[in-house]
Amino acid sequence: MASTSQKRIDIAPPRVEPTDSGWYLASGIELPLNPLAGNVTCECLVIGAGWMGLHAARRYAQLNPDAQVLLVDAGRIGNNASGRCMGFAIDLAHNPRKRDFVENLKGNQEELHVNLEGTAYMKSAVEAGVDCDWDPQGKYHSAATDHGVADLRHFAKALDAMGQKYSWVEADGMRELTGSKHYIKGLHHPGTVLIQPAKYLINAARALPQNVRIHENTVIRSAQFGKPQHLFETQNAVIRAKKVIICASGYLTRFGFHKNSVIPVYTFASMTRVLTDKELTQCGAGPFGLIPANSFGTTVRRTNDNRLFFRNVYSYAKQYKTTVDDVQQARVQQQVSFDRRYPELASMGFEASWGGLLTLSQNGGMIWGELAENVYGTGICNGTGVSRGAAFGKALAELACGMNSTTIEILKRRKAPGRAYPEIITSLGVKYVTGRRFKEAGQEI
Repeated sequence: MASTSQKRIDIAPPRVEPTDSGWYLASGIELPLNPLAGNVTCECLVIGAGWMGLHAARRYAQLNPDAQVLLVDAGRIGNNASGRCMGFAIDLAHNPRKRDFVENLKGNQEELHVNLEGTAYMKSAVEAGVDCDWDPQGKYHSAATDHGVADLRHFAKALDAMGQKYSWVEADGMRELTGSKHYIKGLHHPGTVLIQPAKYLINAARALPQNVRIHENTVIRSAQFGKPQHLFETQNAVIRAKKVIICASGYLTRFGFHKNSVIPVYTFASMTRVLTDKELTQCGAGPFGLIPANSFGTTVRRTNDNRLFFRNVYSYAKQYKTTVDDVQQARVQQQVSFDRRYPELASMGFEASWGGLLTLSQNGGMIWGELAENVYGTGICNGTGVSRGAAFGKALAELACGMNSTTIEILKRRKAPGRAYPEIITSLGVKYVTGRRFKEAGQEI
């Protein structure tokens, strides 16, 4: 844990996304916009309102009902990185290509424990009235090639070692599920919940305890960590907080912690308009979520509001930046994926396309815990961040309140992120690896 300092840290603002998330566009009524202005004092400031920050604010407020909790986000809740994912609240992360995935029984069991806690905490919000198209049907791992089937069998070995239930789906079953002839085999793993991520985030924000104040479009421009309060400046306000919980993804490093540890990567998605009843007859029996056997393949969802979503393409995001041209190039590849799976429908194209930030570390480590006195933070999810992020945020708030739990002990043991290679090397390395892996994925794209 680092010592606090009164030195002022100027913080570069996050990049503004060039396009809106399709989930956000389809999520319904926005939150009332209330940027922060003036001077304010609070017991706990939570920076970032994604999966981690939203649940950290909720849990801290629940545990301290008389405390003033301030939740700020640089953009709009639901249109940040968390609202740009594919909406899988995953219980067991899927990485059959990872060298030690099958053998790492303890790591997988701990991952399952953490993710189940996150899903349960989200479910408690849904049961209290948060609408998000909650669908606990599980996830389907899909294969369109022989090497994809081999990846599925490798994943099944890990499930067998953990005593996890799953079922195989043959080609005719995959066609019945999806309406597509593209897939030759699938594996259904129960436990994952499908949600509309932007709708969950927006409605969960509405349902936060009354002692939480929310301010969107509020960018932290500087920080001074120290006693008895921490001091933060925004474009129109000064915030003084006894405690701060930083859940700003890779931007956390700009607050002076774990510098040069983040590898910023963007992944991209596109969605169709709402399909007609006739078109829906060509898209299976109902909503579904497909995760490709090859991690560089195409993730596909048919949603509760009758759209098709496609996600693929990864790129290095220098200084966390992506452009309209990047989104449009990814959209072209997603059109190819649409053509392969639904040739009779693909001419409709897409209603929206967007990118979303994914933060990785060189050594697979993550940020979690007390960073300095009364300063807590979490970041670098390394993917599958919905249930994981909810659990990270909940546990971090509990840590800030002096509590302990199995999840807290698990997260304390996780390794910290290692220092990334210089940007030019990382950029070239990510470009090479993603290009090679994308090519190897072949028809899984």
